[in-house]
Amino acid sequence: MSKPLSDHDRRKQISVRGLAGVENVSDLKQNFNRHLHFTLVKDRNVATRRDYYFALAHTVRDHLIGRWIRTQQYYYEKDPKRVYYLSLEFYMGRTLQNTMVNLGLENACDEAMYQLGLEMEELEDMEEDAGLGNGGLGRLAACFLDSMASLGLAAYGYGIRYEFGIFNQKIVNGWQVEEADDWLRYGNPWEKARPEYMRPVHFYGRTEHHPDGVKWVDTQVVLALPYDTPVPGYRNNIVNTMRLWSAKAPCDFNLKDFNVGGYIQAVLDRNLAENISRVLYPNDNFFEGKELRLKQEYFVVSATLQDIIRRFKVSKFGSREIARTDFSKLPDKVAIQLNDTHPAMAIPELMRVLVDEEKLNWETAWDICVRTCAYTNHTVLPEALERWPVELFAHLLPRHLEIVYEINRRHLERVAAKYPGDVDRLRRMSLIEEGGQKRINMAHLCIVGAHAVNGVAQIHSDILKATVFKDFYEMEPHKFQNKTNGITPRRWLVMCNPGLAEAIAERIGEDFIRDLDQLRNLVKFVNDEAFIRDIAKVKQENKMKFAVHLEEHYKVKINPNSMFDIQVKRIHEYKRQLLNCLHIITYYNRIKKDPNKQWTPRTVMIGGKAAPGYHTAKMIIRLITAIGEVVNNDPVVGDRLKVIFLENYRVTLAEKAIPAADLSEQISTAGTEASGTGNMKFMLNGALTIGTMDGANVEMAEEAGEGNLFIFGMRVDDVEALDNRGYHAEEYYNRLPELKQAIDQIAGGFFSPKQPDLFKEIVNMLMHHDRFKVFADYEDYIKCQEKVNTLYKNPKEWTKKVIYNIAGCGKFSSDRTIAQYAREIWGVEPTLEKIPAPDDKH
Repeated sequence: MSKPLSDHDRRKQISVRGLAGVENVSDLKQNFNRHLHFTLVKDRNVATRRDYYFALAHTVRDHLIGRWIRTQQYYYEKDPKRVYYLSLEFYMGRTLQNTMVNLGLENACDEAMYQLGLEMEELEDMEEDAGLGNGGLGRLAACFLDSMASLGLAAYGYGIRYEFGIFNQKIVNGWQVEEADDWLRYGNPWEKARPEYMRPVHFYGRTEHHPDGVKWVDTQVVLALPYDTPVPGYRNNIVNTMRLWSAKAPCDFNLKDFNVGGYIQAVLDRNLAENISRVLYPNDNFFEGKELRLKQEYFVVSATLQDIIRRFKVSKFGSREIARTDFSKLPDKVAIQLNDTHPAMAIPELMRVLVDEEKLNWETAWDICVRTCAYTNHTVLPEALERWPVELFAHLLPRHLEIVYEINRRHLERVAAKYPGDVDRLRRMSLIEEGGQKRINMAHLCIVGAHAVNGVAQIHSDILKATVFKDFYEMEPHKFQNKTNGITPRRWLVMCNPGLAEAIAERIGEDFIRDLDQLRNLVKFVNDEAFIRDIAKVKQENKMKFAVHLEEHYKVKINPNSMFDIQVKRIHEYKRQLLNCLHIITYYNRIKKDPNKQWTPRTVMIGGKAAPGYHTAKMIIRLITAIGEVVNNDPVVGDRLKVIFLENYRVTLAEKAIPAADLSEQISTAGTEASGTGNMKFMLNGALTIGTMDGANVEMAEEAGEGNLFIFGMRVDDVEALDNRGYHAEEYYNRLPELKQAIDQIAGGFFSPKQPDLFKEIVNMLMHHDRFKVFADYEDYIKCQEKVNTLYKNPKEWTKKVIYNIAGCGKFSSDRTIAQYAREIWGVEPTLEKIPAPDDKH
């Protein structure tokens, strides 16, 4: 096979990135050298690669700053309705290349670095991922920021500037080991501290009821210091803001409580306040009811609402005078979107501000609150739903507990009026769960306190209405909506797969980048020999490049002609990495049994992090690595089957793996994955999906044609029927010889000869208490994988299906998702218009 083009050569061929103008290149070189000398105070002779990265980052940032200031001025002049996206997670990944793509600077920067004798890819590799999220929810927030800027919305992302993001995962002797992610160690060139907007946040204390209202007194104060990161839209000169709060102790923190002798301890104790923004909780789809977590949730909400109200009151740019005092206009000027229940405290906090501080009556304040807030639900798994102990609430946020009780009292009055005598319904719909420890159901609070509630794929939204929130849907059906998730085509196609972006642009032009529906036009090339060849060639180049990366990192020889079969996502029982393992073992056993048959070669890659406290998930990783140790060292199998656990899966690794995938594994039990977004990334990058009818897979099958995906397994109603009958794993185990063999091998120590009992727990779970019914879908999954193998042997027919999939991706752009939120929830109109660039004199 020919060696893949170097990235520099490939980029120089590519029009999608914008042409490198000569004057542009010389300006960039000049600015790069200026930053190296003056910003970083470095001589070129002593500069390190990291210095070069920082010089380039500052050079690119210069192009953002003018647009950023101009955009904010523009918003103050126009005074549009502003959208505030509140999320405890923003999984941003790296910023440099994304910024260059959105500003149309990539080719010019590439050429400038080349002329300076520097390698662009090496510099990009110096950047740390901003891993301020766990998985889908945090990455979705990042895609949404890109789309909101690209659609010209006056939008702000608000979250926490965690000092330590999602942990780095090391695999040591087959086990996951966590390391702290010290991503700020070398500084972050993309953020700007804004101490002038520091805000106090209160905790603890008590409430006093006076004739003129309620006061929350004797509180402990923590300061919220904002850091702003620019968020550029795609070539429209708009730059929005992501504002992340960092916790700071006030100067007198604890000092007033100590005599002079305790001074040192008092200063050391400042850490207690600053711990609030220290670390991201590493749980995905799992609620951990810790006081620090509740503090984080209230911290971001309190600081953000102060900022929202300050901005609402002052409307003209540069003016500090209060222009607005009439809060009835708040819902016309402000939309608050709650990304899951983590920022649910925004509802009682907004009520506290309006009632206690702005002295509005309850009814007026409540009407404003409901019309301002909207809630996105991300999961139906019961263990993921936030239910805070009342006791903890009372201790940490006494005033908010009173407000929640009052919200609940009025809510239950309305329920009782509508359903007189239905006591059971009152119990089910209460915000407070009685029995044992009293808890506040945060999802119920969000539904009652918002004007819109949405799921993130059609099937998920339907399940919410039919099951989890059925009572609420019956009472207020108008609140419930669906907003199927999407991904940004800038990062997930143009940036990570330039070869494919170019092959598409050659056929249908470049406008698809801001209007992904135009991919539909590719259907007419589905039988075009040259296009089929181009698509296959791009995939092969991506595979070669990834194979080189894998061989460097894993010391396993990869067959680049094998099918790259990839499952990357958080490790969780419901995502069923174990089903994938059973297929690997079954395929291995078949090859061993008949080594002379023409098997379709596969390289199976599984990647993802297990939450540190999730024992089963860690055991699943250990099983995958154990299977790999046996399979990869079996000479009979050779290069027909390899198993690789992709260590430390994160945004940056996804950008390499996804363009190289042939097969995307989306195999959760029907009714458990709310949407999935990795499924969309694989589809857009030319992988075929093997999946269940779950989450957005259902809509992907609709868009691309069900025959162009490998769909298998139970549907939602089959799962329900099986639940009603009773799921008995032994029945499948006894009926399916290959399943029995695989399970016996795991149980008997075939994959762990030194510790034969190592995987007993996993086998016990699968046999006796598997909530996600792995065995029930095993037989159909194996048959479906046989179809995959057969089709892969016919590259032309395979590639045709790939083209149908890419052509069906239009719906899965986050631009479509955000346009729907804007029109149907926030009441604002997206626009593709450009605003003038800062150097544009008109």
